[in-house]
Amino acid sequence: MSQKVLIVGGVAGGATAAARLRRLDENATIIMFEKGDYISYANCGLPYYIGDVIKDKEKLTLQTPQTFHQRFQVDVRIGSEVTAIDRVAKSVTVKVKDGTTYDESYDKLVLSPGAEPFVPNVEGASNPNVFTLRSVPDTFRIKNFCQVAKPKSAVVVGAGYIGIEMAENLHALGIQVSIVEMADHAVGPFDFDMACELHGHIQSKGVELILNKALRDIKIINGQTVVVLEDSTHIPADLVIMSIGVRPETSLAKTAGLALNARGSIIVDEYMRTSDPNIYAVGDAIEVKDFNTGKPAFLPLAGPANKQGRIAADNICGRDSRYQGTQGSAILKCFDMTAAITGMNERQAIAEGINYEKSFTFSGSHASYFPGSTFMSIKLLYNKDDGKVLGAQITGYDGVDKRCDVIATAIRASMTVNQMADLELCYAPPFSAAKDPVNMAAYVAQNLLTKDSALFHWHDIEKLDLDKVTLLDTRTAEEFKNGTISGAVLFPVDEIRTRLDEIDKSKPVYVFCRIGLRGYVTCRILTQHGFTAYNLSGGYRLWETIFAQRPVPKSNTFAQAIKEEHLQDLSEKSLAMESKTIQLDACGLQCPGPILKVYAAVNAMSEGDIVEVTATDPAFAVDIQAWCKRTGNVLLDSKQNAGIFTVTVQKGTPQDATNCASGHCDKKNIIVFSGDLDKAIASFIIANGAAAMGRKVQMFFTFWGINMLRKSTHVKVKKNLIEKMFGFMMPRGSKKLSLSKMNMAGMGAAMIRGIMKHKNIDSLESLITLALDNGVELVACTMTMDIMGIKKEELLDRVQFGGVASMLANAEESDMSLFI
Repeated sequence: MSQKVLIVGGVAGGATAAARLRRLDENATIIMFEKGDYISYANCGLPYYIGDVIKDKEKLTLQTPQTFHQRFQVDVRIGSEVTAIDRVAKSVTVKVKDGTTYDESYDKLVLSPGAEPFVPNVEGASNPNVFTLRSVPDTFRIKNFCQVAKPKSAVVVGAGYIGIEMAENLHALGIQVSIVEMADHAVGPFDFDMACELHGHIQSKGVELILNKALRDIKIINGQTVVVLEDSTHIPADLVIMSIGVRPETSLAKTAGLALNARGSIIVDEYMRTSDPNIYAVGDAIEVKDFNTGKPAFLPLAGPANKQGRIAADNICGRDSRYQGTQGSAILKCFDMTAAITGMNERQAIAEGINYEKSFTFSGSHASYFPGSTFMSIKLLYNKDDGKVLGAQITGYDGVDKRCDVIATAIRASMTVNQMADLELCYAPPFSAAKDPVNMAAYVAQNLLTKDSALFHWHDIEKLDLDKVTLLDTRTAEEFKNGTISGAVLFPVDEIRTRLDEIDKSKPVYVFCRIGLRGYVTCRILTQHGFTAYNLSGGYRLWETIFAQRPVPKSNTFAQAIKEEHLQDLSEKSLAMESKTIQLDACGLQCPGPILKVYAAVNAMSEGDIVEVTATDPAFAVDIQAWCKRTGNVLLDSKQNAGIFTVTVQKGTPQDATNCASGHCDKKNIIVFSGDLDKAIASFIIANGAAAMGRKVQMFFTFWGINMLRKSTHVKVKKNLIEKMFGFMMPRGSKKLSLSKMNMAGMGAAMIRGIMKHKNIDSLESLITLALDNGVELVACTMTMDIMGIKKEELLDRVQFGGVASMLANAEESDMSLFI
């Protein structure tokens, strides 16, 4: 006997259930109700129609009622809203567009009502230029508004998947977009550190990203719509998109008395049955089991909805089919960057009390020597007890989807990192490297589980006591000059073996490089020589991504801002200069490769010549700015497309390097020659004042000034007779310094210190520590050290070392130099 099945909702899960039912039962009576005018439409493609990426609106609908009926013989009734369920009579009440109602009986009923956008109860939320996006009609309304009203500015409230996609597509229409998000990061399922990769990319496109601020209301002021945030920030906007999230549309299920959870989602079992055995529910309206934790969850995703529709149909037709849970695999196009996630995030792992570890890797999408290779960041979570893969987040440009799908499969199969490392994945230079990014992520995790290496993370850096640990930067001197972590000492990886005696073996050594690879090599060397060493996971690149986010001018793209900054001081002479242009391919090279390649090319060029460089290292666009400023070359243009950075550099002259005469420098150079207490105090007061104003300060200590950097305790080092005599006669550290006047055998110095303490003024020792904490670079003159027999071990731990050339280079880049 054939059965009669009614389906409420004609999108995703509902349409899939109807098609599957027909394939399993040719004789069943199947009726599908949809209160709107469209069925089986591409919900996830709606933002791209607004942004003119999808130009034909007909392509938004995968099936029409006519085509669906023709193929599956399903009675599709659009404009028909099911308003009530009579579970005893096994019938539903249907309301059609003209207001009339009728009842329809069923043997089995499938509910697929979906979810509705959440709109906060704030003033102005119902204004005619405030929209939500969930359905095809929503899309047409927004599209029509953009075509007719021609908005110049828009605010997207909510930085989730739809919010980011809408921001991108409105931006593509030439609209100035601001995104407002009440959380501390965009795309909620991602962890903060991986979301920072997206933050910088969004800002680089000229889109304003406002985090940690909630919407208060929307006002009309002097005829202009203004979005008002909780801190009273006012943002003018011609168009507002509400993209705060969705909630299950379950009013029908509630009035029918079906079991719901506290959130209002329909509770179903693994067969997709509700509390009524004749009623099934699928899609965004239901409570699912989180595959990762085994706990109930609300995870509205299109892929799972379609699977659930298929499982419901199987069980209605007598097949044993069970839903195993939603894993949370999702992917996002964020302008030309891709972000994907699967499995647990770090917040879930912490909440579940799992003994987990995380690692960050940075790999090429394919072989670096094959054109077009771009980089991706992978955050891998795994269980430290058994090595089981828990989750992953990936950001990049090419091949992100493939790698996330592989890891999603590994999680579904309960694989360990060892098994994931053994995966034999397809390799050819255009598609991957011989060590695929997935394998590389697993190798790093393996090394940690086998204790071949130990990690520390970006959030551990601020907890390091630099008096008790050694922080080594293992990158090149060129990279170090362009920026480092405060307190780090430069130890290029290729010099480590010859400089082991310069590292205090009694202290743990914390190592970092650009992405983690050189740091790992350094740690292996150190540990095999008896050191305790930790490598910064994700390297300086990740740390800089998180802590050096740059706000972008609202009216400019990142490239335009760079171009204006560097062009404004170019003389007409340099612009008019006859020049030739060369092309330079630095794609596939990791930092410092691209900079070194540019350096070699520019050295071989004539003044005024131009080099156009393509690179895929994400740090390149920022590094080239610092390099040009420091070397006197001119950055003419910088742009990015799909992970390929193209910069144009014109060879300049040394006097172009700083523009200090025009007041464009804010670095301070202080040469400390004197070893007098009063002059030392003045030096550090000036340095700390400049640092407090956001200035970069370098203090170069030479001759008698270097004594204030000596440790106050005796350090056992090997010295000859003359060096020992110098060490005995000179003051050991800042506490032993005397006054330049009225020293009175040390009484004057004691009086000054007493007065400073009474007046609650920081001591010299406190000022030195404060300067280091504020990022002031304390550089000891290596020539002076050699003459006076001062060894590195005798100086304070965070002191750096340099000669007259480095001091002069810093002086040339500074707008103020003091000799004290």
